[in-house]
Amino acid sequence: MALTTDGKLLLAANNAEDPPFATLFKANGDASTSNVSIITRVTVDNAIIPKGFGLSLEQPAWEPKTARFYTSIPVIANNPAGCNYGQLAGAITCHGGLLVVDPTTLSKPTAVIGAFDPATNIGVVPLNACSPNGATVGPHENLLLGCTPQNNPSDTTTLVINAETKNYANIGNITGSDEVWFNQGDFRYYLGASRACGTSGTCPDPTHGFPGFASLGVVDGTSVLIEKIPQSSASHSVAADCKRNKIFVPQAAPASVVGSGGDTTTVGAGICGQATNGCVAVYIHEVDSEDSQDEQNNQDNVCQANNNQGNQGNQNN
Repeated sequence: MALTTDGKLLLAANNAEDPPFATLFKANGDASTSNVSIITRVTVDNAIIPKGFGLSLEQPAWEPKTARFYTSIPVIANNPAGCNYGQLAGAITCHGGLLVVDPTTLSKPTAVIGAFDPATNIGVVPLNACSPNGATVGPHENLLLGCTPQNNPSDTTTLVINAETKNYANIGNITGSDEVWFNQGDFRYYLGASRACGTSGTCPDPTHGFPGFASLGVVDGTSVLIEKIPQSSASHSVAADCKRNKIFVPQAAPASVVGSGGDTTTVGAGICGQATNGCVAVYIHEVDSEDSQDEQNNQDNVCQANNNQGNQGNQNN
């Protein structure tokens, strides 16, 4: 789900439906009474997301300058032309897309979104070498998308795309993200990269293998990978507190305890301090002391404003 900055509109993606859809809701903003209602059910043209093949919509994000919702689409048809989105035998070869929605144009009960129109900044943008699950808004109207080889085995980078120009850059050496998060407090992206080692057979340590070697990816505001921090093999979620610059990453309990979906490495047990339960790992980024006080105060103010707005929206919804 994603809220507008004023908390008055909310977009929720239903990824497990076939065909998938998104629902635009009227939300409460700062109102003291509930006025939540459905505005529009949004689907994507069948030529882009064909029905019957288990394709999906994933994490949306709100970008305030362009006043659009941007939603990750893991796989779309004909990107590139003639690719396999599931209609053929063998591996998926189609890359994903980015659904751009202008909520001010949605008033009827249903809407079908087609190919991208640069004149209106609405529609589905085909992506380069990315089949994303996650989406988050960073500085300068940039969006980082959590690409993953789980959707398309050839997509082994992460993508940053500008909401206005649609110019993009691929970030090497980090892949396999599900949820992603931009932290205003330290101007860094954090990636819940459960497939950070790539696809089966490509992990550097054959004794653990896929789906091991999940990582917390850390990317700075200029789209440069800083580091990858090992996580339990099922780790795929991340959130950050921008006031304290704390980063929270859930860890799975060992597979020997919980079965399928549990940690198949020893990493989670090392983080959690015991080998029977999962936990939430908490990391902290100490902002460099050489940062100017004015810059730090500005970051704190932006963070506080975002936190206040988000808290109001969460309480009222």
